[in-house]
Amino acid sequence: MKPPRQGVVYSTNPDFSYASDEPAEAATLPPAKQNLRVQLDKKQRGGKQVTLVTGFVGRDEDLQTLGKLLKTKCGVGGSAKAGAVVVQGDFRVKVLEVLLKEGYRAKAAGG
Repeated sequence: MKPPRQGVVYSTNPDFSYASDEPAEAATLPPAKQNLRVQLDKKQRGGKQVTLVTGFVGRDEDLQTLGKLLKTKCGVGGSAKAGAVVVQGDFRVKVLEVLLKEGYRAKAAGG
């Protein structure tokens, strides 16, 4: 995917390199360096409980992969976006076990 040109149409300079103003996407930290928090959340969810995993640092594709793993292990639905994984239901213990087994640094947070 090419970056948007923002006014540059053509350059006669053979050494021209277009520099984008967009920041580079953060590299995903290895599981041992991740510092994840697992907590129960009910706020603004119509009274329904969800298990919330926050603190993920990395690319969106890797977050989606982690979210899919957790949802599959728990056998429920959920979503993964904005650095957080939401698993439907109260699965704090199971999610924490799966994360630790996969080599992530994770701990239960109050909530």
